[in-house]
Amino acid sequence: MGSQITLTARLSPSALDTRRGVVRLHREVLDALGVRHWDAVQLTGARVSSALAAEGDPAGPTGVILLDDVTMSNLGVTEGAEVVVAKVDVAPARSVTVAGSRLATTSLTPETVRLALVGKVLTAGDAVSLLPQDLSPPPGTDVSAVRGKLSRAIGMTWTNELLTITATEPPGAVTVHPSTVVGWRDGPRTGERAPAPVATAPVRPAPPVPAEPPTPIADLVGAQDAARALAEWFELAFTRPELLAKLGAAPRLGALVTGPEGVGKSTVVRSVAHSVDAAVVELSGPTAAVLEAKSTAALVDSAIAEIRAHSDAGKPSVLLITDIDVLLPATTPPPVATVVLDSLRAAIAIPRVALVATTAHPEAIDPRVRGVELIDRELRLTLPDGKTRTELLRMLFRDVPVVSDVDYAAIAERTPGFVAADLIALRREAAIRAALRHKDAEEPRIESADILGALDTVRPTSMSTSDTLRTGNVALEDVGDMVETKQALTEAVLWPLRYPDSFARLGVAPPRGVLLYGPPGGGKTFLVRALAGSGQLNVLSVKGAELMDKWVGESERAVRELFRRAAEAAPALIFLDEIDALAPRRGQSSDSGVSDRVVAALLTELDGVEPLRDVVVVGATNRPELVDPALLRPGRLERLIYVPPPDAEARAAILKATARNIPLAPDVDLVEFAKQLEGYSAADCAAVLREAALTAMRESLDAAEVTAAHLEQAREKVRPSLDPAQLATLEAYAESRKA
Repeated sequence: MGSQITLTARLSPSALDTRRGVVRLHREVLDALGVRHWDAVQLTGARVSSALAAEGDPAGPTGVILLDDVTMSNLGVTEGAEVVVAKVDVAPARSVTVAGSRLATTSLTPETVRLALVGKVLTAGDAVSLLPQDLSPPPGTDVSAVRGKLSRAIGMTWTNELLTITATEPPGAVTVHPSTVVGWRDGPRTGERAPAPVATAPVRPAPPVPAEPPTPIADLVGAQDAARALAEWFELAFTRPELLAKLGAAPRLGALVTGPEGVGKSTVVRSVAHSVDAAVVELSGPTAAVLEAKSTAALVDSAIAEIRAHSDAGKPSVLLITDIDVLLPATTPPPVATVVLDSLRAAIAIPRVALVATTAHPEAIDPRVRGVELIDRELRLTLPDGKTRTELLRMLFRDVPVVSDVDYAAIAERTPGFVAADLIALRREAAIRAALRHKDAEEPRIESADILGALDTVRPTSMSTSDTLRTGNVALEDVGDMVETKQALTEAVLWPLRYPDSFARLGVAPPRGVLLYGPPGGGKTFLVRALAGSGQLNVLSVKGAELMDKWVGESERAVRELFRRAAEAAPALIFLDEIDALAPRRGQSSDSGVSDRVVAALLTELDGVEPLRDVVVVGATNRPELVDPALLRPGRLERLIYVPPPDAEARAAILKATARNIPLAPDVDLVEFAKQLEGYSAADCAAVLREAALTAMRESLDAAEVTAAHLEQAREKVRPSLDPAQLATLEAYAESRKA
């Protein structure tokens, strides 16, 4: 695969592109990728998919990709998420297997399905519509004939039907050709004659493929308490309903399991249901949500019919709805939501049936779901802490050949914010690295280096759509001088994460936030990068103006979303750069009150009803007097740390740290040279060394070292940027804070 570009996803406003598997890209993006009109591209969001690329509006933004709703669902992303786009080689499919609604499977022959799929780019796991790709039809394709066949077979609703690509041969992105074998899953394929029905006796269905056994409850590391509570609820609802009725409680059971994405909510439900010998019927909320209303209702009714069959056979059963917030959203619920809710109320009234729903966003669920007659109980799975991650790693690598010296506790410290699904992805990536090293080994083993190397590519799910700070492998030890400043940051940010027992033992709460202030170029952002480089916390970086939005409520929503992502990625640090633009003094702005509402939202998140746990906020500014005073009181950004301009000793330390990889001639004395840089900031000092190296290159591209003469020439070109008036103001502010 060649170059790739990260773009922001937006829902396509064009009705022409709806459900056709077409993405619109700016001409400059197409050129950068080396993609022509109607070439295939690979799209990577929460999962990998593919689509046809077409040119978008030339006047539109270059950093945006326009997708239809089906493609967004295939990627598992929403508007505003990041999508990685790359050119992909598409192979002609030898065979494609599809699944669909009962109407589609009974009405459409495999030959008709093949006609509908010709020209599309398909990936296993994707949903595709029956709409022919007539925006750029393949040569020889009779689009009108295909439309006629589909309309006659299904009726007017054929444009709303979606098929799921369950398998392709070869794997990866493929296209369907007239010679491709297309077939229904567990049904006929092209070239095969469907078996004639036998009137004398019903045909016994083939035995189901045995599913992977559920995880034993003993292996549910970190979720034992939730599993125990759920098991008790199942036991009462399935075996002692008369006891509940005698005590005045309804025997029905409706429970909501919440927690961060990938923490194992569905795994816990399956494991507990298996332990009480209950059948599990699963209904995927996102899958049902992308169907048209009639198909959604039919899918729900089919699941409930299966539940009723288990009940009639005397077997307890659990209806598990995953990601119910997608199926029944709180904002603008679809008309079919009322029908689905009525069906669920009927299902929960069936004897020995439990309804369990999962979600990572409980606030986004239709309030009617939490009615007393439907779901009235809630379990929450929390983010695993360091100790839990250590046990999870031991359990995951238990049956894998691993060298004996792997330190799981050290790896757990390097994986803040990782949930069970992330650690499984880490194991898979480590296995791939080990396999590449041991291609010919008889007994390959995963080593500690494989697992640590996998951390370079595996990110926690909670950070998949976040703006993370690039650390560049910088640690606090790489920051020249700033001894007091580094110590203050260590106490305020790293100590609460490293030594929580000490804070608890002394009965004090750790600091909530820190404000770094000082002149431009003083190294404030560099200090935060060094903190992130410690590897013990996730860092979300936000520029002050990025959260501002002219629409009422959008800025506050962005603040809430920022803190929610940080809580899910805890331990985490929120870095608010240019915080004076985000939280200026209230009542002094002329932006229709946007800034005032953002400040109020920040105050609410910092010390509102829901306390912050393992989340520290660090703000940075060179205008501290402009920040709203309410943010600077104890319990909020309570530690104000002045980052002063470097003195001669500090400048020498900065020069030495910056010149670590620069070959200096013997005549270079960085200590003496630093004394000549009065008025230079940390950024200026680094710029002088960079300019000196460029000066040496200008003299000769074969230059092997930087001399004192090169440094002097660079000093003449790079002038100090510190403003004496601004320095005096900042120092006066720092003195006033001390007083």
